[in-house]
Amino acid sequence: MDDDTILVTGATGGLGREVLARARRTGRPVRALTRRAALPDDPGVAWFTGDLTTGASLDAAFAGAGTVIHCASDTRHPKHDIPGFHHLLAAAERGGTRHIVNISIVGVDRIPYGYYRVKLEGERLLAASGTGWTNLRATQFPELLDKAFTVLSRLPVMLVPAGALCQPVDRGEVADRLVELALEAPAGRVPDLAGPVVQRLDRMAAGWLRAAGKRRPVLAVPLPGKLGAGLRAGALTSPARAVGRRTWEQYLAGKASR
Repeated sequence: MDDDTILVTGATGGLGREVLARARRTGRPVRALTRRAALPDDPGVAWFTGDLTTGASLDAAFAGAGTVIHCASDTRHPKHDIPGFHHLLAAAERGGTRHIVNISIVGVDRIPYGYYRVKLEGERLLAASGTGWTNLRATQFPELLDKAFTVLSRLPVMLVPAGALCQPVDRGEVADRLVELALEAPAGRVPDLAGPVVQRLDRMAAGWLRAAGKRRPVLAVPLPGKLGAGLRAGALTSPARAVGRRTWEQYLAGKASR
């Protein structure tokens, strides 16, 4: 068993790719797990195909991997993440994994949203697993907001939740932190990682429209219930943990230049 080996799940996803690049620079043996049948040609990484949802073909990837950085998530079918977590934990136990580093989201315990409930349940399963664990909650990635605004901008008027607050954090900075944590001892839930500035979503939308070269009025619409209240109360933010460096405006500047 090579306890130094780091396995990255969801290695072909947006965050997984960033984590994988940084894990390679640690000098440790690195493995990558993906559901894709065609594996990347990457001599610096040992690639494995396996399906966390069904539990198929996982053991080869996990055997002897001392640390797992868990980035895999099915945002289109969130219900798959719970069996995926069970299969992850079982494969980690069989393989002798000592430390699982998990990425979660700021607000999973405060926002009544289906995907967030799934992420929170994953945190609970990890804490009760008996395997050493570290859990990092991060705020929203700019790429996610970019996709949401792209969809919302298809209408003549761009509708956003009134008073909603957000604190986007750079995906690469989150990847940096996950790899740092993977090199340390299991630490349980660690302090959140949030972007440098808390902003109103309607103002962010207006900035996005300018960067995208689109002209639309932005209409802030009151969102009822606990979801709207949570967004207005800043449940997606962590002001005390505004340690990220790259701003939303810098992200938009990069988008405009492309």
